[in-house]
Amino acid sequence: MTQPYTATTESHKTSMLSRKFGQEIINYFSGSPLNRVSFLRSSTAFLRAALPRSKFLLMRDLEPLAASKTTLAWVGYETVRELVGNPFDTEEEEFLRGYDSRVEIPTLVFLGMNEEGTGGGGGGESFEFEGEGGKYVGGPCFALDVTEKGSLKEECEKVQEEAVKGAEGREFRKVRLDLSLVPSDAAILAQARSLLDWNNRNQFCSACGARTVSVHAGTKRICPPSDKAFQKDPEGPPFERPPCISRKGIHNIAFPRTDPTVIMAIINSTGDKVLLGRQRRWPKDFYSTLAGFCEPAESVEDAVRRETWEESGVRVGRVVIHSTQPWPYPANLMMGAIGEALPGGEEIVLKHDPELEDAQWVEVGRVRNALQESTGTPDVEVEGAIEGQLRLPPSTAIAHQLLLAVVNGFHLAKL
Repeated sequence: MTQPYTATTESHKTSMLSRKFGQEIINYFSGSPLNRVSFLRSSTAFLRAALPRSKFLLMRDLEPLAASKTTLAWVGYETVRELVGNPFDTEEEEFLRGYDSRVEIPTLVFLGMNEEGTGGGGGGESFEFEGEGGKYVGGPCFALDVTEKGSLKEECEKVQEEAVKGAEGREFRKVRLDLSLVPSDAAILAQARSLLDWNNRNQFCSACGARTVSVHAGTKRICPPSDKAFQKDPEGPPFERPPCISRKGIHNIAFPRTDPTVIMAIINSTGDKVLLGRQRRWPKDFYSTLAGFCEPAESVEDAVRRETWEESGVRVGRVVIHSTQPWPYPANLMMGAIGEALPGGEEIVLKHDPELEDAQWVEVGRVRNALQESTGTPDVEVEGAIEGQLRLPPSTAIAHQLLLAVVNGFHLAKL
């Protein structure tokens, strides 16, 4: 099988595009070691065979089971067997015909295959599946929600206890603010967290309000046409739900969503200063690049110009996309850009949008020093920090990478 492209391959380093534009930036939460093989999510034959050979990332209240501060922990099928069984023993069509909304089903998401046997997921048991496109070989990986809730509370608690038993240092831990996971595990966590969160938020159909059910290994939700919960005669035909538009034709009602967000390093017209902003909840010395959501029917470039003007009053001309970063809180794709302010449009006005408490033009040299000496998340005190010293986001944040590109001359003419 053809290996999926990764930005670490030798061909990437020697490609014509790399020679012209430089090395590709692989931001934190991206660059997963797993091949998602998304076309196999609807194959019950594949999922049925893969599940007993899989490794599972357990999530409680969207917090992962971790082996340490830097790595995730995985468990085998035996640990989760009583909770999940094998839901793929039944074909999807048959499962939907027998759907009963009274029965709680644990949320299980297929993440992909670890083809290398190393990195995130630990490889799992070597597994080979032959499909129409050829053979697919690797260690299958799933994410499983074990939050204690409803009728599954006791089973979930049992899985949690079994997962940490005899494994020193294992715990369910928050990882958002310290951003300390190794990059491969961070990318897997981003996928798992985004999909589990989406499943949790979409328990009911947005078209008719009826309860939905997860299919395609956790990557699609369906509004079933029938429900045994309302069937008066157990021996009679299934209770038919009222018609729902989500069951007709092509629709995007029940697929996972990603919210596009722009984040931008704006330079002044002479290229020697960068626009930085500070939100009200941040410490007074902590600044970052500006950011905001894309609106419907709006290009990334237009969103950069609009958000910059709304938040700071600065008018932007040329915009260049730099790199992107998934941000699973809950489901954003941050599209990083570098923009250039228009001459005469550099005055800062904070009266349009009250999001920022302050915005400043900061000299590139000062930004360079701060990137080297004073970075971190807003909630973490920097040891030895001096009052008035500029603080910037850590290297795991795309804002840091955008500022790093500016101080290294990304925006300067190349002859």
